[in-house]
Amino acid sequence: MQVNTNVVRVEGLTKFFGSRCAVDKISFAIQQGECVGFLGPNGAGKTTSINMLLGLVQKSGGTMHILDMEVPDEQRSAKHFIGVVPQADSLDPDLSVEENLFTYASYFNIPVRKARKKSEELLEFFALANRRDEIIDHLSGGQRRRLLLARALINEPKLLILDEPTVGLDPQARYLIWERLEILKEQGTTMMLTSHYMEEVERLSDRLLILDHGHIVAQGKPQDLITEFVGIDVFEVEGSKTELDALENSFKECKAKTERVSDKLFAYTLEDCSRLETLLYSSRHWIRRKANLEDLFIKLTGRSLRES
Repeated sequence: MQVNTNVVRVEGLTKFFGSRCAVDKISFAIQQGECVGFLGPNGAGKTTSINMLLGLVQKSGGTMHILDMEVPDEQRSAKHFIGVVPQADSLDPDLSVEENLFTYASYFNIPVRKARKKSEELLEFFALANRRDEIIDHLSGGQRRRLLLARALINEPKLLILDEPTVGLDPQARYLIWERLEILKEQGTTMMLTSHYMEEVERLSDRLLILDHGHIVAQGKPQDLITEFVGIDVFEVEGSKTELDALENSFKECKAKTERVSDKLFAYTLEDCSRLETLLYSSRHWIRRKANLEDLFIKLTGRSLRES
């Protein structure tokens, strides 16, 4: 499907908290039907950027448009076209599953008959139809996350914002939600995704924006970025300093970049380095695997733990 309509357009977006610059003149666009993943360590500016789009945080500079509506000036009009799945559970515990959907529909002035029909569709879509009369406290974590997704779609949004949509879920619940999101993508729903689950981001995102210290440090298709900044394969080798020194010199014979972390050597290959495997058999432990999104994340933002 050819897309050429910008659902989101951000130019020079900036946010200061006192003297600290949390978001520093970032610019990006999201096209209709595209899922863009936002990656970055804590404090990189992801949540602040999304909150500015939603009108929850006042910008310090720059412009933001959602469906050609400038926000925050036209925030009231824009919010009718946005669905949000927050990281924190914000369901009303005093209401049933179905009542949560009806109540949320009323915020958008959706007629009762239409709200009932849409709720029925969403409950079926997210496998919650048999739970419609349950109160929220009786739901599992996966069921609550699915209900948050259903609620975000009650107004048939043009833009779906997903903040850690499967946080804390077991693999079965996570895969069910991924399947539903992939169906929504096929139907043309535009999405912004933030997640620390690399598999989730790689599976759902058409394009990535990687932020660090308030800047966009890289953007593009996931596999293209992995190949450009990391390589094709990764060798992880444990050994003594003497052993790793020798291996590091050997990898220089191949087109590869190396990194030392404690008693480990990481070699990121830019070509087929299979011939070097014979040098590794005496090593304490080694693996060879495909370069992935986690490698890219660490390559661009570092290995150090960050506090937000």
